[in-house]
Amino acid sequence: MNTSRYSRSVWLGACSSALFLIIACQSAPPETVTLSKEQLQDKIRGGWAAQTIGVTFGSPVEFRYNSTMIPDYHKLAWYEGMLKNTYEEAPGAYDDIYMDLTFVQVFEDEGLDAPAESFARAFAYADYHLWHANQTARYNIQNGIMPPQSGHWLNNPCADDIDFQIEADFAGLMCPGMVNAAAEVSDRIGHIMNYGDGWYGGVYMAAMYALAFVSDDIGYVVEEALKVIPPESKFYQTMRDVIRWHKENPEDWKETWFKVHRKWSEDIGSPSGVFQPFNIDAKINAAWVLVGLLYGNGDFTRTYEIATRCGDDADCNPASAGGILGAIKGYKNIPDFWKQGLAEVESIDFKYTTISLNDAYEMSYRHALQMIERNGGEIRENDIVIKFQEPAPVPLEIAFEGHFPIDKIWLGQTLEGEASFKFDGIGFAVTGWANKKGEEDSTFDVEMYIDGDLVETVKLPTKFQARRFYPFWRYQLPTGEHEVVLKLLNPNDKADVRLEYAIVYDDEPYTARY
Repeated sequence: MNTSRYSRSVWLGACSSALFLIIACQSAPPETVTLSKEQLQDKIRGGWAAQTIGVTFGSPVEFRYNSTMIPDYHKLAWYEGMLKNTYEEAPGAYDDIYMDLTFVQVFEDEGLDAPAESFARAFAYADYHLWHANQTARYNIQNGIMPPQSGHWLNNPCADDIDFQIEADFAGLMCPGMVNAAAEVSDRIGHIMNYGDGWYGGVYMAAMYALAFVSDDIGYVVEEALKVIPPESKFYQTMRDVIRWHKENPEDWKETWFKVHRKWSEDIGSPSGVFQPFNIDAKINAAWVLVGLLYGNGDFTRTYEIATRCGDDADCNPASAGGILGAIKGYKNIPDFWKQGLAEVESIDFKYTTISLNDAYEMSYRHALQMIERNGGEIRENDIVIKFQEPAPVPLEIAFEGHFPIDKIWLGQTLEGEASFKFDGIGFAVTGWANKKGEEDSTFDVEMYIDGDLVETVKLPTKFQARRFYPFWRYQLPTGEHEVVLKLLNPNDKADVRLEYAIVYDDEPYTARY
């Protein structure tokens, strides 16, 4: 830890923005950090508001530029009515925020000790639409697989996806200066839908938010927060590379983008991202958050623009980068250009919730006060004293260990009675869906046999909120040739089951064979 930089950055930040943090220039981290109640509220508001602005700004180009940068000639719009228009015309753009708010509401209703099961059920039975790791976890929970198994890679082919990473903002905002407390919250909730690098994405974002309350040095925030991630993980190594490449070339973000893409862009888990440019992997998208923060250099416009132009999940990445910067700078210091139209929507409930931004500001503030007291801090009449936490690494988790995509088998058929395919490897994941032909929903029962043995009877609902995001998968099979047979038990003329393709995994990369 660069303690001299820590002390200097906090002291200068306090002087420049009137944040009177009680930190002496010392050779060791402070035991406590003091903020006024007004400063704490302003930072929490800044985090929520800037996140909302970021997701709105990037939503028109979300996954429109996959595994490529958004070119400079593509104008990224921002105007007075954009927030209101998005709230009304594209409310699904705020999936990361209404997921955040689901968990905030559980804390509000049940207190800080609410168990993982409460958070799991709250989102599993909500009416909003979900995808990837979230929807797979929702299906698991609705069918009796509870956390942490609902997010484990053997039960969730999307375990390394971005889902918890885009939903962990609340965990940092309720744990100012307390990165380990934020990690504990992330453990309880993030394992509902993710594991390994997918979980680390949320832990890291929450840690950066937590540190945003005690330092305005972006370099310090991103490096100190990384201490919560095990160095052996690919997630840590990716972030470490981004930080190093920024130091080597602090002016050219595109050079760092190319280096990241060359080394870290292969998606192994989520079948939608294997053998094609689509990349919803947490570590690659977290890299774009870091590129936005580091090369944005504290400027909201540069941060939003760069994080968005990195492509891929181009609304969630500026939301995370903007939210962290908003917590660093505070609501009052978000430029008016970016707050245009914000006052108009702050009292409007996000779709599928009864919570507005104004509500989120107040609820997170209350939860932060509770967490501060719980973790040894003190609430005074006009200020609060935070007991600062030195980051401790969370346990090492590796999803899809020893699994390497080697083939893509096109199925391209409707399951009528029985279908089968053969492969040589140790695992597979099939893409497809149950499709209703009219208004009435159905649930299909499909038996999955591997090498003649019945291994699972899978339920495939056509209802969007209950669907199984990927219908069939199995990992850790013996090395060699296998046959998968799928038998539809209850066909009907109101719906059908469509099989798209199968991703095949082996125990060594394809290139290792030559």
